[in-house]
Amino acid sequence: MNVLLFGATGMVGQSVLRECLLDTRIKRVVTIGRNATGQQHPKLNELVHVNLLDLSALEGKLSGFDACFFCLGVSSAGMSEEKYKAITYDLTMSVAKTLVRLNPAMTFTYVTGAGTDSSERGRSMWARIKGKTENDLLKLPFTAAYMFRPGGILPLHGVRSKTKLYQAVYTVMKPFYPMLEKWFPNSVTTSEKVGRAMIEVAINGYPKPIIESSDLNQF
Repeated sequence: MNVLLFGATGMVGQSVLRECLLDTRIKRVVTIGRNATGQQHPKLNELVHVNLLDLSALEGKLSGFDACFFCLGVSSAGMSEEKYKAITYDLTMSVAKTLVRLNPAMTFTYVTGAGTDSSERGRSMWARIKGKTENDLLKLPFTAAYMFRPGGILPLHGVRSKTKLYQAVYTVMKPFYPMLEKWFPNSVTTSEKVGRAMIEVAINGYPKPIIESSDLNQF
């Protein structure tokens, strides 16, 4: 399987990249982002591209892929609805529309979050926009599309958050990871499980398009 990965420098993206490089079923991984990961691997190719809203310069390199793992995302904290929508909805849909045109047989997996509002009418701004993004992605003519809604993610195997405060919390809480997984099996998962679940779903499919945190722990 040949895969595209967006957001490989983020915590979820790091997790997916690690599992892709370890999984023998994945033959080729191409990452696309504003910054390179700095990793080297025989099956890894990195494309650094600043304007992700316009992939026209890369289109010659974006065909022949079986799956896309879209792990880009930002926190809505302190952001206006307009700016958050531009990053979360507009960018995601622009990328997805380009990819479905070039790879109609592709499986598209998108990382949203627990609490996403599928009705698009709730009071939470981020949840409404995430919900609209999910809904419109599912309307595109991909072979399949899956929306991943993890809750708390415990980073393992050197995966780190780019937010210093979050990483400091993870460092303090690391001795308690096993207890958190045991006490909150429906809302807490690990970075390893997220990465493996996304690969399994891309290869083998899943009975439903929206995959909650509790589902992730079943893989």
